[in-house]
Amino acid sequence: SLHRITKYTGKDGTQPKMNKIGSPQWDKVKKKTKAKVKEIAYDLIKLYAQRKQEKGFAYEQDTYLQNELEASFIFEDTPDQLKATIDVKGDMESDSPMDRLICGDVGFGKTEIAIRAAFKAVADSKQVAILVPTTILSLQHYKTFVERLKNFPCNIDYINRFKSAKQITDTVERLKDGKIDILIGTHAIVGKKVKFKDLGLIIIDEEQKFGVGVKDKLKTLKATVDTLTLTATPIPRTLQFSLMGARDLSIINTPPPNRQSVDTEVIGFSEEVIRDAITYETQRGGQVFFVHNRVQNIHEVAGMIQRLCPGIRVCVGHGQMDGKKLENIMLDFINHEYDVLVATTIIESGIDVSNANTMIINQAQNFGLSDLHQMRGRVGRSNKKAFCYLIAPPMHTLPEHSRKRLEAITHFSDLGSGFNISMKDLDIRGAGNLLGGEQTGFISDIGFEMYQKILNEALKELKETEFKDLFEEDENVDGTQFVEDCILETDLELLIPDDYVNNVSERLSLYQTLDNCKDETELDVYIKTLEDRFGDLPTNVVELCESIKLRWLAKSIGFEKLVIKGKKMIGYFVYQQDSPYFESPQFSTVLQFIKTNPRNCQMNERNNKLRLVYTGIDSIEKALANLRLI
Repeated sequence: SLHRITKYTGKDGTQPKMNKIGSPQWDKVKKKTKAKVKEIAYDLIKLYAQRKQEKGFAYEQDTYLQNELEASFIFEDTPDQLKATIDVKGDMESDSPMDRLICGDVGFGKTEIAIRAAFKAVADSKQVAILVPTTILSLQHYKTFVERLKNFPCNIDYINRFKSAKQITDTVERLKDGKIDILIGTHAIVGKKVKFKDLGLIIIDEEQKFGVGVKDKLKTLKATVDTLTLTATPIPRTLQFSLMGARDLSIINTPPPNRQSVDTEVIGFSEEVIRDAITYETQRGGQVFFVHNRVQNIHEVAGMIQRLCPGIRVCVGHGQMDGKKLENIMLDFINHEYDVLVATTIIESGIDVSNANTMIINQAQNFGLSDLHQMRGRVGRSNKKAFCYLIAPPMHTLPEHSRKRLEAITHFSDLGSGFNISMKDLDIRGAGNLLGGEQTGFISDIGFEMYQKILNEALKELKETEFKDLFEEDENVDGTQFVEDCILETDLELLIPDDYVNNVSERLSLYQTLDNCKDETELDVYIKTLEDRFGDLPTNVVELCESIKLRWLAKSIGFEKLVIKGKKMIGYFVYQQDSPYFESPQFSTVLQFIKTNPRNCQMNERNNKLRLVYTGIDSIEKALANLRLI
């Protein structure tokens, strides 16, 4: 029964409530949670239902131009990138509106997928809106898109605060007439003035940076429009929707070749360390980002760096500067006319300077986890070793949350750790209600994994009852499953003996792997692996493996619990008396079998639980043989 134990993840620092084994308390909490979750999930499925019924635009298959664009990518696609591209195209070619989340770490090639999707839409005479969180990023994306699509028939423009009112009006006019194919911009894109002639695709970069207001406006836009969301560190709710299947999820885990992880270190404020870090980077021909998030004294910090490292070219960039000036500074830095850029967090999203491989973040304790991860992702984008220094007061003087964030960011410094960071963020902050604005205390009561499990059960029940018509094509061919899991209790010796595998943690891991086997094929592979590693299987291990088959069989018949003790086998049917199981073909088959075989088994009821009793069962083999007859 190892699979019934899960790690408790509530809000960090809160003591979980303990219930006595056998008391009804735990069941009550679970039932209460399920009832509440069902209410919330009802709205979510309704939304999903509307989306499924809406007819979107089905794009044509790839054109020769699309193939040419993909062939012109100077790097080789990583396997995950290729899979994500295929998934996105598949979604676009179907007539249901796409809603896909691509979760890939910083610098793992999400933008390239966006470019391909955007061009596919343009090739079918549709317009594309690309929504980005910062002005600088809209510029960076504009340059990237123009560079990648320069040899193709495609008009690209952007709107942000760097443009004058006259230029913006002109852009909006051309957009309305359909003369612009791809428009990149900050939240101004969802403004009232901006009207598309024929919008076919919305691409949202770093969704967590947008407020609820912008997201609500997007919802009205995207009822029938394909939507692609790119993120490195999804906020728990975004992640949750995808894990629940309310939107599709592609994860890009493979780093590009030759990419190395970024060395991350927490340091106290020290002029010597700052000087050495900057000198080391500039001597190897690289550049440095220095993040200081206070505009008031940012020039003093730049002066200090100039004093520490004479002869080094320092520039300053922040969001309150004049647009043109900031744009020029950024371009000069990208073109290596400066060695150190002292900036606020405006650099955190999407800026790609492959020559900058050292990042120093001042007052790092004041940033959120995903901010730190995003900023660190600005370095280490080439094959050079990159460094990230987090300047913070001594750990013991920091509040607990800040300390945990700094520990997490240094711990998860491997490539592809954005996903882990999101989960850790969930740990530190605690999760509210994942489906709406109101917070619920359920997660701290029952833990995150249990909440997930109940959520999935609630969704499944809703799909099988109130939304049955909608999910008909998703149903299993072999009919509905009424039992999630069958518990097996027995006095037979079903175990991996310690003289066969003597390491305890190895044995636990083997039990866990066995329990995760989904079908006969996986079970055969598991048995072969055991024989390869530890020799011929002892009888009790053979019986243990057979018991997994018994559980599968019992589950398909409709038993929630199977007890084999004292040469008797008792199968307990679905506990819920009003379950649709009792009107299903599965149950009719069982009744038919009992009628024709009254000597083999009896059906009776005890404590309001319907059960089937067999006698003379002294091995798993006999149990299997009997149940296979049904």
